Amino acid sequence: MKSHAQVVVIGGGVVGCSVLYHLTKKGWRDVVLVEREELTSGSTWHAAGGFHTLNGDPNVAKLQAYTVKLYKEIEEISGQSCGLHLTGGLQLAGTPARMEWLKMAHARGRYLGMETELISPADAKQLLPMLDERYYVGAMWDPVEGHLDPSGTTHAYAKSARIGGAEIYRQTRVTELVPTPEGHWDVVTTQGTIRADHVVNAGGLWAREVGRMVGIELPVLAMEHMYVLTEDMPEVAEIQRTTGKEVVHVIDFEAELYTRQEGQGILIGTYEKACVPWSPRVTPWDFGQELLKPDLDRIAPSLEMAFDHMPALKTAGIKRIVNGPFTFSPDGNPLVGPVRGLKNFWCACAVMAGFSQGGGVGLALSNWMVDGDPGFDVWGMDVSRFGDWATLGYTNAKVRENYSRRFSIRFPNEELPAARPIQTTALYDLFKSQGAVMGDSWGLETPLWFAPKGMEPRDIVSFRRSNDFPHVKAECLAVRERVGVTEIANFAKYSISGPGAEAFLSRLMTNRMPRTGRLVLTPMLNESGKLIGDFTIAKAGEDRFFMFGSSQAQIYHMCWFERQLPADGSVKIRALGMELVGLSIAGPQARAVLAKLTQEDVSNDAFKFMDFREMDVGSVPTLTNRISYTGDLGYEIWVRPEYQRRLYETIMTAGAEFGIANFGMRALLSLRLEKNFGTWYREYRPIYGPFEAGLHRFVDLKKNDFIGRDAALKEHADGPALARVCMIVDADDADVLGDEPIWHDGTVVGWVTSGGYGHFVDKSLAQGYIPAALAKAGGNGGLEIEIIGDRRQARIHDAPLFDPEAKRMRG
Repeated sequence: MKSHAQVVVIGGGVVGCSVLYHLTKKGWRDVVLVEREELTSGSTWHAAGGFHTLNGDPNVAKLQAYTVKLYKEIEEISGQSCGLHLTGGLQLAGTPARMEWLKMAHARGRYLGMETELISPADAKQLLPMLDERYYVGAMWDPVEGHLDPSGTTHAYAKSARIGGAEIYRQTRVTELVPTPEGHWDVVTTQGTIRADHVVNAGGLWAREVGRMVGIELPVLAMEHMYVLTEDMPEVAEIQRTTGKEVVHVIDFEAELYTRQEGQGILIGTYEKACVPWSPRVTPWDFGQELLKPDLDRIAPSLEMAFDHMPALKTAGIKRIVNGPFTFSPDGNPLVGPVRGLKNFWCACAVMAGFSQGGGVGLALSNWMVDGDPGFDVWGMDVSRFGDWATLGYTNAKVRENYSRRFSIRFPNEELPAARPIQTTALYDLFKSQGAVMGDSWGLETPLWFAPKGMEPRDIVSFRRSNDFPHVKAECLAVRERVGVTEIANFAKYSISGPGAEAFLSRLMTNRMPRTGRLVLTPMLNESGKLIGDFTIAKAGEDRFFMFGSSQAQIYHMCWFERQLPADGSVKIRALGMELVGLSIAGPQARAVLAKLTQEDVSNDAFKFMDFREMDVGSVPTLTNRISYTGDLGYEIWVRPEYQRRLYETIMTAGAEFGIANFGMRALLSLRLEKNFGTWYREYRPIYGPFEAGLHRFVDLKKNDFIGRDAALKEHADGPALARVCMIVDADDADVLGDEPIWHDGTVVGWVTSGGYGHFVDKSLAQGYIPAALAKAGGNGGLEIEIIGDRRQARIHDAPLFDPEAKRMRG
């Protein structure tokens, strides 16, 4: 065994072996993998081995497509067969709502290069003769689905990695991870100690235990998962005889199961409602290649539906029942990337769809480790997307919810209840008493909209305009015509101080830092000149700043900030979290309300747009920004949590004579669309440059050498390839949600990032990216957006629809 390695990968499942292979492919040769028993000994060996490219997150879907294409490569390198069976797959819709979901999945696939096809139940029966088509309203065919040999595939990765220079140590359990004063890791194993520059936690069922070795509690939980193997079936033999092909892969959403051919029989797997966690607190180290006790009663409802939907299964004998554990994160996506506060400690775990995602995870993580950036937008998999509220209990509840809903529709206006509320502000009960429908915003309960008296405060879930539509409209009109108040506690807040604070921020951000008492809006770029953040920064005094951004990206951003801190200790940065909460008031009467609450002069001459003040409001100390995400006259008022209730009550009292109204997150997002404001994760992501995103006003190429400046200069000189555009959509009863394809003259040319209804301007709106040349030509009048299977005309609108000259915002 080596005494030193550049990288130690912990875990010999498909994901660990993929990471190892991709590191060698990137040119790192001094890499080793340690496995406590044999390769595949965790959950890999008993996996059903299915793969597909379909995913609700288009960026994850791209990595899944890469994974499937990779198998031929590793077969050729290693000489080891992956046992590929590219059968194609059917996604079966038993309800109109599921068919709408498939139409949207099919539309996303258009700009991902997927060759899916929407078909009738009769067409589905042609592809799967044993199907009873009466139970379905339609289906989607995907030719890039199938299954493989889990063991063969894992060994193909492992052999390819060895050929690339890697070493693999089996029967070697990691017992301790010790950081050294020099910034390395001592990986203590049962066979000796390896000093490593980097450690990758690909521990699978033991990823949680590996995390605990370094003092973290990863949000990951193993669930029991069952599938059934039938005896040989004459129907399977007949399909092969008449078609010359294997039985196709099937996902039956209503029955909550999947099927595929196995030998001359059928494999039936299910995600049952009555799901059971496995070892929810501690994973035993001596668990090996063994299975769990099957429980047919638990999956009986799904099996009974399978027998109805595919009658041939009724008479098939059961040859074997497999029940084995595999891991989930709270939202079902992997946990990938660097862990904040631990130098060169990386995660590649909770990859429940290992044979769909393992290759993409290995590619992204190896890029991240070698190049400093994953090379793709992997936010949906980033381990930093969960905060410290994702405790063991929270994870247990959310994973069980996610597992039981694996084949259920998640509607865009559907808020899932498990483990909630986990975080609340002092206003939670007041908002609930006023009819607030609450949503989960990075673990925090946030008002989405307010139901009027006499109406039950709940969403009727739908892909189309729903019961909240008239009430969100009323909230928007209240802001635009009078004044509204909304909670903004779900923003990320930071304090930055020290003699090096301004230089530090200036190096990170594209815009110049503000004068004392002023604000600035600024993007943040990575070395490649791509957007990794979007902030409001306030200068409170000499060497003292406050910064506001997206709460979902707080840990992601803190990882970046801490990597950039100067070594001399001249800068201190702290995420304030719930130490600072706030309210925003906005609308033409916002100044009048604020004037009643403070002794300060808040006239437009004295308190200008983009000013910052530390002042008393409603008798409590605040940080107040003259800015509003509504694009209207407005103020963000930040306070410590013990003052928030007092602040809210005084605002509501002062605003009563002006007709003040509560407004929620959905109204805020509608109002920002009317101003063509972008938002992090949708319009601003690490796949776009600042000029593509239309943020040129906030990029000062003449200032000091900020990170990404050279790439930004090149983008500016060459001209952006893409352009973010605002579009008015000829919608019917459904608005865009995001990720819809944009068509031009019969060809998909771009994609929607976000949208909805602009209630004040009374138009359906969308934002998205199209080729810059086409945007410059105004789309030539030939743009369409595909909404639930229908192409709707879209027109580019260059100026914001509301207050295009910003008179309300600045006046």
